[in-house]
Amino acid sequence: MAYAFERKQRIGVLGGGPGGYEAALAGAQLGAEVTLVERVGIGGSAVLTDVVPSKTLIATAEATTAIGESGDLGVQYFTRNDSGRSVRPELAVNLSAVNKRLTGLARQQSEDMKANLKRAGVRIVTGEGRLEGPNKIVVSTARGKAGRDFDEVEVDTVVVSVGASPRMLPSAMPDGKRIFTWTQLYALDEVPEQLIVVGSGVTGAEFASAYSALGADVTLISSRDQVLPGEDADAAAVIEEVFTRGGMTVLSKSRAEKVEVRGDGVVATLSDGREVSGSHCLMAVGSIPNTDGIGLEEAGVQLTASGHIRVNRVARTSVPSIYAAGDCTTFLPLASVASMQGRSAVFHAMGDAVTPTELRNVASNVFTQPEIATVGWSQKQIEEGIAQGEIYKLPLASNPRAKMQGVRDGFVKLFARTGSGTVIGGVIVAPRASELILPIAMAVEHRLTVDQLARAFSVYPSLSGSITEAARAMHIVED
Repeated sequence: MAYAFERKQRIGVLGGGPGGYEAALAGAQLGAEVTLVERVGIGGSAVLTDVVPSKTLIATAEATTAIGESGDLGVQYFTRNDSGRSVRPELAVNLSAVNKRLTGLARQQSEDMKANLKRAGVRIVTGEGRLEGPNKIVVSTARGKAGRDFDEVEVDTVVVSVGASPRMLPSAMPDGKRIFTWTQLYALDEVPEQLIVVGSGVTGAEFASAYSALGADVTLISSRDQVLPGEDADAAAVIEEVFTRGGMTVLSKSRAEKVEVRGDGVVATLSDGREVSGSHCLMAVGSIPNTDGIGLEEAGVQLTASGHIRVNRVARTSVPSIYAAGDCTTFLPLASVASMQGRSAVFHAMGDAVTPTELRNVASNVFTQPEIATVGWSQKQIEEGIAQGEIYKLPLASNPRAKMQGVRDGFVKLFARTGSGTVIGGVIVAPRASELILPIAMAVEHRLTVDQLARAFSVYPSLSGSITEAARAMHIVED
């Protein structure tokens, strides 16, 4: 239950992304006077240039793949030419229409979120915000031809949720025409003929997967032994095998020293002197937090060397009245985590009940084809002795629904505590793994045993049946 204040508590939110949005809504719900400052649009980069548009593009790529592989299920497409003979039509992707749709969806989502905030009574200020001490926000706003004016907002609590931006390298500066960051790709009118992707982390792998499905000839440059170095090794191996089988060129243990425009294309020069030519290049080499120059250090907020804001499990910074959420913090850079941090920050600030965020219980997903979903402890941590657990892996090839749908790649992997059988983690590689991971995430959150998970009824046939089957295989025999 929230504390009673003689006046309404004043909450200022810097940034309208998932963390800031949820913080503002939570504050309004608890009766606070909330002001949200956003420079671009409600939803921030997650909605306008990152998560929403990229996953919409990926949805189109999945549809393209489904059409292309439908012949395996007995579905064939034919039309007739002028002579009346049956011919197979060519599959074409209208990227201009795709990008128009995805940017439209992003704008609509932003407007819907803005409407929700207004209905809740949140004051929205458009402009550049910065802190002046722990209890004041100064907003620089553009107002017509009169130049810039300034709003000052006195607050009791600040929630900083300013997000992050694509990291740029001086030797491969994006120009938005041939060399792109992932926020600039949506200006393309046609699928790149030859796309070079520099960086094989989550962002690089997702876009490489999507554009390959859309018809681009993709070369993925990875500085590590395999793609997705931060993911489960078995899962990464499946994705790399799918990539190469689909015609993608994967250059492992290769580092791009520079990327430059040459004529009507681009050339990436590797550290060993090799050159890779293409029509376009996507730079996916990480991101940097948008924390520079907004008064954080002057207000006493501790930052890491990389500029991320240090926060605890209730999103509080080193300054009691300042909280932070999202990609600008030291927590996982996921929209779901940002949202949880935003709510936790306000609940804690206003004395409401709050459960500290446990990163071990956060489910995450890589939107490649197939997807990779993970939660809890990893196999690597178990093998290194950091966690004590048993491992069971069940290939999807044995699943009847997978056979019906023509799914060839993927698996379900469960991790259970040695002795007790408590579920401590899992990995799913499958179509819609992002949906399938939920029962494992719930098992981890609520400390269910494999036997308890196995007792749940899964539909037959279903891909989720592999989860309960894996759990049954890990049955704990009581003495």
